Amino acid sequence: MSEAGDTTGNPDRASARGGSSASADGPDIAVQLERTNQLLRRMLAEVAKTPSTHAIFVDAGYVYAAAGLLVAGTEDRRSFDLDAEGLIEAFIDKARTIFADSRLLRVYWYDGARRRIHTSEQQSIAELPDVKVRLGNLNANNQQKGVDSLIRSDLESLARHRAISDAALIGGDEDLVSAVEAAQGYGARVHLWGIEAAEGRNQAEPLLWEVDSQRTFDLDFCKPYVTRRPVTMYEESGPAPSRDDVRFVGAQIAATWLSERGRASLAQLLPGHPFLPGPVDQDLLVEAERLLQRSLRGHADLRRALRDGFWQHLQSQY
Repeated sequence: MSEAGDTTGNPDRASARGGSSASADGPDIAVQLERTNQLLRRMLAEVAKTPSTHAIFVDAGYVYAAAGLLVAGTEDRRSFDLDAEGLIEAFIDKARTIFADSRLLRVYWYDGARRRIHTSEQQSIAELPDVKVRLGNLNANNQQKGVDSLIRSDLESLARHRAISDAALIGGDEDLVSAVEAAQGYGARVHLWGIEAAEGRNQAEPLLWEVDSQRTFDLDFCKPYVTRRPVTMYEESGPAPSRDDVRFVGAQIAATWLSERGRASLAQLLPGHPFLPGPVDQDLLVEAERLLQRSLRGHADLRRALRDGFWQHLQSQY
């Protein structure tokens, strides 16, 4: 009886039972492994069929300043015309060459505008295929505000959702470093494109250090898209306008300035009285000469009257 009921002392029987259990589990593991391998093969095949995608991010303020200085010798947008459509197409063509096995998502064009209202030029750019215009604001000194944060938001969002694998970033501000880091954190590669500097550098070193690759467009690349505007010459025939006439024109221009920019810009401007920021003073002079059809250069007394009229109207409205 003890021999029939006790198997602990019989190594052959124990071994037989253990061998039977192992052989029973073996096929199950093999089937599971095969299923896993098939799933991985299907996933890899789908990934192989999915094309990579790239997008181009353009800081328009940087492009205007760098291209204008390189080709026309000035950063002042009023002194030259930029063929934005032609330049954007050139950027797209360059991306096709560099990212040969990738498709373009779109071009993002970042610029500034008063109250974020499109200018006619920005509207025409926004109507281009595969182009999205994103606007920051312009302060009283014609400085862009909020553009860098827009670039970061778009770069990070597209990288996080795996909408792009590569980003061509055209800009030079050190504040863009955080945008690069955010996109790279989600696996996207960021390639910095720049415009040849007339002298020195026009891109921050920390930005150059952070990106995955760099490329610079030279004078020959940019020259077809920048045309310097002819300087308007006003004849000095006839008597010069009186100080009162010029002061009145200054007040007219101030009224238009205030209606376009609003009281927030006025509050930024007033602490500097009686001095005007360079860009505002230049705009005032150009517009006054247009209205008067006469040059005020070389007439210091008339230019003082112009500024007086400008300030008097603004202060009366505060």
